[in-house]
Amino acid sequence: MGRPSEGRRLTDPDYSASGPFGGFGSEDLLACYARGVFPMAESRDDPRVFIIEPEQRGVIPLDGFHIPTRLRRTVRGEPFEVRVDTAFEAVLDGCAAAQGPERQDTWINAPIRRLYAALFAHGHVHSIECWKDERLVGGLYGVSLGGAFFGESMFSRERDASKVALVHLVARLRKGGWSLLDAQFLTEHLSQFGAVETPQAAYLRRLKPALRTVVDETALWGPMSGAEAVALATAGG
Repeated sequence: MGRPSEGRRLTDPDYSASGPFGGFGSEDLLACYARGVFPMAESRDDPRVFIIEPEQRGVIPLDGFHIPTRLRRTVRGEPFEVRVDTAFEAVLDGCAAAQGPERQDTWINAPIRRLYAALFAHGHVHSIECWKDERLVGGLYGVSLGGAFFGESMFSRERDASKVALVHLVARLRKGGWSLLDAQFLTEHLSQFGAVETPQAAYLRRLKPALRTVVDETALWGPMSGAEAVALATAGG
């Protein structure tokens, strides 16, 4: 996760200019991901959307995912009920909202919201949600295309909620046969999980075969205990 300033802007379109996405729709968005680029806004109040190509790409290795010791205990303890795709727009709301002094603004503006909501309706966007006492307390969402999953954003309203969601995402991706988990940009937060930075050219060489991979999408939705999630996410690592 990052800002448009952290990558090369390929275009400077204002997608709020006309139509629901300024003529940019779901198929265009999927084509962007297949080319190794993605849309971002400068801020949630800025109506413009930019197509970004990072020079360095953040990737979370599915075969080298690391779970810190304390988080392993938390995930196994199952403090949250983990659901998938039951409240996507609420997850989007959580990701778009400010989250304290460290994240007072986000890049999810109105055109971005409409675009990903449409892609969710087509089955290419998924949300991993953490619930407690029937309240959504954290989660993440991303785009699935072939065997590549593109993580977009995450949020927490309770300690470790987004981290638990990430562990469950990795476990499900590994179970279903995904081969690439893209994180857009490397951050200190993601580094604790083994995320690495790779040049865009090398990333594209990994992306091409991943897009051709056939996966078992039912692995995303099945029930999974915390212990199973930890075991699957770290198997062989």
